[in-house]
Amino acid sequence: MISRRVFIGTASAMLLPTLPRAQAQQPRRVPRIGVLSPGNPPPRDPFHQRESFEEGLREVGWMPGTTVLIEYRYAEGDRDRLLEQARELTQLAVDVIVARSAMAIRAARDATRTIPIVMSAGLDPVRVGLVASLAHPGGSITGLTLLAENLDGKQLELLKQVVPKLSHVAFLHNRANSQSQELARAAQALRLKVTGFPVTDVADIAPTFADMKHNHVGAVLVSADALILDAHRDEIIALAARHHLPAMYSFRDFVQAGGLMSYSADLQAIYRRSASFVDKILKGTKPADLPVEQPTKFELVINLKTAKALGLTIPPSLLARADQVIE
Repeated sequence: MISRRVFIGTASAMLLPTLPRAQAQQPRRVPRIGVLSPGNPPPRDPFHQRESFEEGLREVGWMPGTTVLIEYRYAEGDRDRLLEQARELTQLAVDVIVARSAMAIRAARDATRTIPIVMSAGLDPVRVGLVASLAHPGGSITGLTLLAENLDGKQLELLKQVVPKLSHVAFLHNRANSQSQELARAAQALRLKVTGFPVTDVADIAPTFADMKHNHVGAVLVSADALILDAHRDEIIALAARHHLPAMYSFRDFVQAGGLMSYSADLQAIYRRSASFVDKILKGTKPADLPVEQPTKFELVINLKTAKALGLTIPPSLLARADQVIE
């Protein structure tokens, strides 16, 4: 007869080897990403952020919906909604937040100081105080900027080539994003007067174009702005045409929709690249140890039909260097 003590010891020994196996069979937690955008959801997002970002995730080994979950939030141009959605993502305890535009990045930062934030096409994170420096961002924010050194100057230079007698340029921008020092320096070098025309909401856009014409500007430089300007692309293009104003835009979709020209970073490449930052953070790298990246690929897009309607002749040298010419 087996003693009770021997039976208990034998049973324990039989159970012990099974414990690690049972623990190993427990399902691993699936990481969750929050994506915060001030713009419109698909299919009304002309920049294809969602498709590009998920393509980037697959390139680094993540399968959206399977090995990683994504919570998308779109403010559709509503600043208050953007703040609410940032708080909502933090309450969902996402592992990382991907934020497009300075406004979305600030909203995410105000909602949390612990969840890592990846900038996806931020404007100038150092100037607006989001990171300490590009090489050493510090804190919980890193990612990719939309602007490179002297991009404003290049846009003005290209506009001047298309309108040789240009002397006065309007700078259309969200009031929250002031004119950069780089733009002022470029204007001085090109002997151009640049006057800022800020807007705070969509209702300001039409009266602002009337003010431009009243101030005798010869062309318009439209700033990148996901909250107001990008969301009302078609209205801006129509107003520029109505007031017979040549315009330089920050994104190719404006030109594809009828605008004159654009010179900018490749947004789809930036959105794909932001996935690599998410990948590193999910694998344990701290945002403070990931340098902020500037864009390396830029696109010049020209709409010849719009140029003809404005009575402009595009120099052959400019057409030759364009990445896309719309006829």
